[in-house]
Amino acid sequence: MSAMLREIGIDEAGRGPVIGSLFVAGVLNFEGLGVLGVRDSKKLSSKRREQLAKLIENATEVQVMELTAKEIDERRKSQSMNEITVDLFARIIELLHPDRVYVDAADVNPERFASNLRKKCNIRERDIEIISEFKADVNYPVVSAASIVAKVHRDRSIRELATEIGAEIGSGYPADPRTIQFLNRLLKEQKDNIPDCVRQSWKTFERLCYK
Repeated sequence: MSAMLREIGIDEAGRGPVIGSLFVAGVLNFEGLGVLGVRDSKKLSSKRREQLAKLIENATEVQVMELTAKEIDERRKSQSMNEITVDLFARIIELLHPDRVYVDAADVNPERFASNLRKKCNIRERDIEIISEFKADVNYPVVSAASIVAKVHRDRSIRELATEIGAEIGSGYPADPRTIQFLNRLLKEQKDNIPDCVRQSWKTFERLCYK
């Protein structure tokens, strides 16, 4: 990392779940990050993610954006998830004022994702370098760090939701049987009073409603 450049990594957690918020984190690169042992957050234990997130947040500038399930449902009336993700990533860029950005591409076309970020931030290619790649959270420690921070915030949020609701809701992902059991029970017991933490615009929810 050049001492003169402000390099940041951006990643998200919670883009696909049917329950809970989407979190996007931006982390400013710093000396010593590479020796912390950061890696893709999914390959770390919950305890290790918590430890690393604390170290990262104490060592450097970090920005975290949250978009609740209710906000996601509202925005999906006029935007795709790719467009929503671009908006959040762009806001992180605006807050951290980087010279170079590494992002985990939230689009099937990484170059298009970078281009859309530039347009949203109203920046020219020579103003800020944007490196958009698949598996950036594996290949770049600063994106791994952002992945860890976003995941920790998402996990905390899900734990708080479960406590607030007073029920086992699982991870919130459609592939989690505990999440599907919770949704089935909700639809059976209070179909007309679905809590705001459920993304009702999700196909998973729609399928369960009409099965």
